[in-house]
Amino acid sequence: MDDHLPKPLIKNIAFFGDSHIPEENPVYEDAYEIAKTLAEEGFTIVDGGGPGVMDAATKGAEAANGETIAVTFYPKDAPGFEGRYVGNIVDKEIKTTNYIDRMFKLMEHADLYIIFKGGSGTISEFGTAWVLAKLYYGHHKPFILYGNFWHEVISVIKKNMLIDETELGVFRIVSKKEDIVPAIKLFEEEMKKVKHEHEKNHEGKAYMK
Repeated sequence: MDDHLPKPLIKNIAFFGDSHIPEENPVYEDAYEIAKTLAEEGFTIVDGGGPGVMDAATKGAEAANGETIAVTFYPKDAPGFEGRYVGNIVDKEIKTTNYIDRMFKLMEHADLYIIFKGGSGTISEFGTAWVLAKLYYGHHKPFILYGNFWHEVISVIKKNMLIDETELGVFRIVSKKEDIVPAIKLFEEEMKKVKHEHEKNHEGKAYMK
């Protein structure tokens, strides 16, 4: 790479989604293929080190010899949490002590998030990514909502909640695997227009301590 060229603002991409889907599920298959494509494009894949979408993300990236990072925690008193999946083998593991710390570390170590279909855990990650993007708008971390069903989800939220136009500009809904990379490139171009004082002032984090 030419040292005189600016470094890309989007390098690490985190995958969020259901932890219970099997390998034959279309969501798993899409996550695998998307991670593989992104790894081929030079992106590092970040996930929670668990099964389901997380496992698909790691395996897809590894299939393309891409770099993978898992942010994990080993629950002792959270029986509803899936925990670490031994089959999800990554290049680097970052261990945390609780679910909240894990979620924020995942967001800290990624520059963009892709959110797939999931349950209440995925809803919490979606909501956190959204509110952080609003709070730090202009030096925020964008996200992609993957799947056509998100149009209905966002429509219901817009109808029943108080959401402004700025908040609707921090994400894109993508329904096809082949549209992921173009969407990321659009975000990259948009972010280049903004001076990222955020990284200098907050050490690259998407939230305040």
